[in-house]
Amino acid sequence: MRFNPKARLDTGQVSDGGRGGGGMGGGGMRIPMPGGTKAGGGIGGILVIILFVVLTQCLGGTESSGGGLDPSQLQDAGGDSGRYENCESGADANESADCARVAVVNSIQDYWEGELPSAAGVEYAMTDTHTFTGQTSTGCGAASSQVGPFYCPQDDTVYLDTGFFDEVLEQQLGGPDGGFVEAYVIGHEYGHHIQDVTGTMGKVRTQQGANSDAVRLELQADCYAGMWARSATKTEDATGEVLISELTDEDIRLAIEAAESVGDDRIQEKTSGRVNPESWTHGSAEQRQRWFNTGYRSGSYQDCDTFSAGAL
Repeated sequence: MRFNPKARLDTGQVSDGGRGGGGMGGGGMRIPMPGGTKAGGGIGGILVIILFVVLTQCLGGTESSGGGLDPSQLQDAGGDSGRYENCESGADANESADCARVAVVNSIQDYWEGELPSAAGVEYAMTDTHTFTGQTSTGCGAASSQVGPFYCPQDDTVYLDTGFFDEVLEQQLGGPDGGFVEAYVIGHEYGHHIQDVTGTMGKVRTQQGANSDAVRLELQADCYAGMWARSATKTEDATGEVLISELTDEDIRLAIEAAESVGDDRIQEKTSGRVNPESWTHGSAEQRQRWFNTGYRSGSYQDCDTFSAGAL
């Protein structure tokens, strides 16, 4: 993936809380990563959720929760660390993983701002990505590095511990290493924001099982990530400059490989040696790949309707 050196980056869409201390706290849902011991015991007895959406405390309503909690009051007490303040252009994004993250968020939001009104008859609501190290406070409770990237509908924010990709996805789950892997994950989490804006989260009634609403929600977010990837090289900055100048077949291969590595069956095999579809919340490796590809190949919002699909 290459960025247009002339593109201007909007750092107002991404903030960073620096390093927070302590473990899990608050009332948020707590999910252990491989090797963790939180949330009611070790990883052998429960499903490890990586691409995380809160399905208990944070799915209360059927509408977007915009206008409720103020993210600036919920994130790290120290405020913004200034991590992204030097990210000004696509040239910076080509040299810095931090600036590439800003460019990806800008691209995703530009895509959905143009796509969502015509596809779903709903105006897109801009939202932020907040990165952290160690721990951060959110509208869904405290989150630590044990929790993977997630979207919190209570404060309309995507949260991302940037150490996740090397320390968990690559080293512990055997996932791929590459720039577009993170872009896929961020695209997935913004897919949850789309579901929040459109009220799709309100359809979730069953939270476990191979055909559960939770799995349908996650696979749809994968499909939405594919939709963005298909049109990523057409997205623009505020001046009309293209943001992403090149997206290769290798980039898409890495996204598909990442989707495979976080399938429920793959995670269960690695953490407990057994596969139990009755406890799935995100879908199998094959399903996650297939639904990302559905969005990427068709670019159709309607084709991503996993809730109407007879077979997942």
